[in-house]
Amino acid sequence: MSMVWHEIHDPADPELDRLAERYGLHPLHVEDCRHRNQSAKTEENEHYLFTVLKPVERGESGDLDVGDLDIIIGRDFVITVEEHTGPTLRKVLDRVRNAASDARPDQLLYRIVDGVVDSYLPILDRFDDAIDALEDQVLEDPRPEVLERIFSAKRGLIEMRRVLANTRDVAAHLQRVTGAWVAEDMWPFFRDVYDHLSRSLDTVEMQRDLLTGSLDIYLSSVANRTNRVMKVLTVLGTVALPAVIVTSFYGMNLKGLPGADSSFGLIVAGGVIVLSTAILFAILKKFDWL
Repeated sequence: MSMVWHEIHDPADPELDRLAERYGLHPLHVEDCRHRNQSAKTEENEHYLFTVLKPVERGESGDLDVGDLDIIIGRDFVITVEEHTGPTLRKVLDRVRNAASDARPDQLLYRIVDGVVDSYLPILDRFDDAIDALEDQVLEDPRPEVLERIFSAKRGLIEMRRVLANTRDVAAHLQRVTGAWVAEDMWPFFRDVYDHLSRSLDTVEMQRDLLTGSLDIYLSSVANRTNRVMKVLTVLGTVALPAVIVTSFYGMNLKGLPGADSSFGLIVAGGVIVLSTAILFAILKKFDWL
């Protein structure tokens, strides 16, 4: 018996209703196909196996676009429902279709799952490159824009972790499915997908740790820069202190101040200011506070 692959590119397509009636699809599964933001999962039914995958596309701005790919396999049919087809998912499905001439439904399911999981790797590589650049910037030029990029990358990694964790649960379930939906000879292949997802999750955790380290370095750099500014201002204020004291003392509206009536009073006051400032400079230099 030959296998039939039905590809639905628009979840609102009435063809999905006709296929649901033809193959006895559960209304809740049809509803899942038509509502986005489903979690990756797999559910067994009396007539078919229903699986939700989460293809991830990376936009030009660097944001992640997470979609839904619903796969339904029966004894002699496969139905795929695409929420929206990005270039990465299109390549995966085209590659699987070109090699699907004599494949069983469970083999087709494995190839799609494996292709979607492999498509996560380039995204993780881009995160590696972005984190390397951020590590350099937080050391050389810790600006607020860098902090914004750090938080954006952390949000992306949190989303990737959620997708990978749920997809790993799907792979774990598929390697234990009994009955007519997944043959026993396919279990090692799904176990291999599970291993790939586990390694990708480890990579995400490592990248999150690196971003946390970059954030700590950024905050330390900003704090150090603030401390340097405060040190300079403190030193300048301390150096100006003798002049402030002398000028404020002789600026009082009182008679009989020492040297106030002398013709050399200005020279004496200026000399006191210069001498006291020089002594203060020497003290600061001795304690290495400059």
